Amino acid sequence: MAMRRVRYYEYGGPEVLTVEDVDQPVPRAGQVLLRAEAIGVNFVDTRFRRGPGSGSIFQRPLPGRPTGDVVGTVARTGPGVDPQLVGRRVAALAEDAYADYVVADASWLAAVSDHLDSGDATMLAMSGPVALRILRAARLSSGDTVLVHAAAGGIGHLAVQLAKLFGAGTVIGTARSSRKLDFVRSVGADVAIDYTQADWPDQVRAAAPDGVDVVLDAVGGPVLRSSLDLLAPFGRAVVYGAATGELEQIPVAKLFALRSVTGFNLTAWRRADPDQARRETAELADLFEAGQLRTTVHASLPLTQAAAAHELIETRSHTGRILLIPA
Repeated sequence: MAMRRVRYYEYGGPEVLTVEDVDQPVPRAGQVLLRAEAIGVNFVDTRFRRGPGSGSIFQRPLPGRPTGDVVGTVARTGPGVDPQLVGRRVAALAEDAYADYVVADASWLAAVSDHLDSGDATMLAMSGPVALRILRAARLSSGDTVLVHAAAGGIGHLAVQLAKLFGAGTVIGTARSSRKLDFVRSVGADVAIDYTQADWPDQVRAAAPDGVDVVLDAVGGPVLRSSLDLLAPFGRAVVYGAATGELEQIPVAKLFALRSVTGFNLTAWRRADPDQARRETAELADLFEAGQLRTTVHASLPLTQAAAAHELIETRSHTGRILLIPA
C-alpha cells in the first residue's frame, strides 16, 4: 500500500525536504510498523539536513531520513516480535520518521495510554528520557541550584519541571527572547536569563552568588566554557549535545576547582543499562498521567508541511514541542 514520506536528497535549507509517495515499509526481524498519529520534530534533524557544514557531529549520508519521536499504533510486527503488539499505542524514536507509516525497533517501544495526548506521548520516545537521565547523571540533590540552558526547548522545558519536582532549590533557565523567558518562567524556572546577552554569566552569578551545583547543557561552545566557571565546588555539568556544532575542548584546569563534567547520550545509556532505561520511561509515563509533567505544543502541522516545521525551529521562534500530523 502507498503512503507519504518526507526525505531530502541534497543538503540545504528546509526547502530540500521532499514529500514523496512510496510503498509502506516492511518491518524486519525485531521491528514493528507503526501507523503514525504524531511525530515530534527535533532540533538535531535541522542540523543533519544542513549537511557537513553544520559540524562534524552532524554529518549524515544522503538520502536524508529525518528522525523523530513517533506516536502511533502498531500495525504490523516483524519476525521474532510478539504479534499481540498489533493495535497497541506506543511511542518510539525512529529514522525515516516523517511518514504515515514508520518502522521502529520493537525493543524500545514505550507503552502509551489512551488518555495521554499526542504531545505528552511523543516525549516518551526521547526528550523525556533524556531530561530525566541528565538530571540523574548530575546527581541532583534537594536544594541544589540548577542551570538549564535552552530551557524553552523540547528537552529543556521538561528538565526545568523535573528539577523542581525532584527538589531543586533554585532553577535558572536560559533562552533567547523575552517571550521565551516568559515561557521558561511559566514552566517553573525561578530565574530566566537571555544567554545572547554578553553579561549573562554575571546575571547567573547575581542569582546564585555561591555558584550553581548543576549545569545541563546541549548548546556547547562559549556557553559551555562560561558555564564551567559558574560551577560551585563539587558542581556537576552534564553535556548532552552541541547545538553550536563546536566539539568543545574542556580545559582541565577549570576542573581542578572540584568541578566535574559528564557526557550523556541516550543510545549509550540504553545500551549500558537497558533495564533502568525502561523503568525510567515508565516512570515518566506515570508523571505525565498524573499531571505532574506537561508538554507545551507550540504547533501541530500537517506532515506535508515538514519544511515549515524546520523553519520554526531554525528561526528559534518556538517554545516547547513541534508536531507533524499525518492526515
